[in-house]
Amino acid sequence: MSNLVTPDLLKSRLKDLPALPAVVAELITSIGNDTVTSDDIAAKLSKDLALSAKTLRMANSSFYGMSRQIETIQEAVTVLGLRTVRNLVIAGGLTSWFTPPASTDFNFHAFWRHAIGTALCGQALAQEIDMDADMGFTVGLLHDIGQMTLSCCFPDEYTQVLLHRQTHDCMLIDAELAVLGTDHAAIGGQIAEHWRFSPVVVEAIAHHHAPAMHHGPGLVGLTHMADALSHGLGLSGLEDEYVPITPPAIWAAMSPKPDAFMQLFAKVENQFECVCQALQI
Repeated sequence: MSNLVTPDLLKSRLKDLPALPAVVAELITSIGNDTVTSDDIAAKLSKDLALSAKTLRMANSSFYGMSRQIETIQEAVTVLGLRTVRNLVIAGGLTSWFTPPASTDFNFHAFWRHAIGTALCGQALAQEIDMDADMGFTVGLLHDIGQMTLSCCFPDEYTQVLLHRQTHDCMLIDAELAVLGTDHAAIGGQIAEHWRFSPVVVEAIAHHHAPAMHHGPGLVGLTHMADALSHGLGLSGLEDEYVPITPPAIWAAMSPKPDAFMQLFAKVENQFECVCQALQI
């Protein structure tokens, strides 16, 4: 029996995934839209009380060091800023999106720790090289969404992928291609397109493992670098973590100065466990 994941087969299996929370999908598509207001976010969150409560819990976490309790979403926006709250809602919504199936061997805890690490690396790196830090955070959080899709929609096949990776001591993306005929980056791009994310987000997710210069050293390069940095810092907690090879042209285009790199590493490591704790990862 073939393990190939064809577009038609993927489409038929997507029904196994729960719908992305509407407020999360809307906020992701609103990135770069300066017309979004705190009232818009509060109105959207009022329809999802669980996510609203999680957002406030994160806003009151030690990461932000508030001297007083934040009681409402509007207050959180006033104190923390609209962009920060939008990132909190997106992170909170994605990390509580669904319960992993019992049949999978995929390590969801490590997956989310790496995703949070990549989001923080993307945010910090974007700030250093004068790119959109919010976009860096969000795409970092989303970049491996194809792994989750494959592990949930194709649990038996993905178990074979994980076994192939272990047996051949190779990168996960190479094991996916060998077993499934596709990989999580391509699948992630299809999912992002299915959710109607902006073309730049779709491209960054789909090409984060192959940031060829014809895509430009922009968001694709930033996502690739953030992924590599998160792997390099070992934030997932996995013992067999691999660091993807960064093309020299992307490294030259996206790297800050050496001393800024050290500050970036320290910043991300100082933030990481606090953010994971707030998100209950």
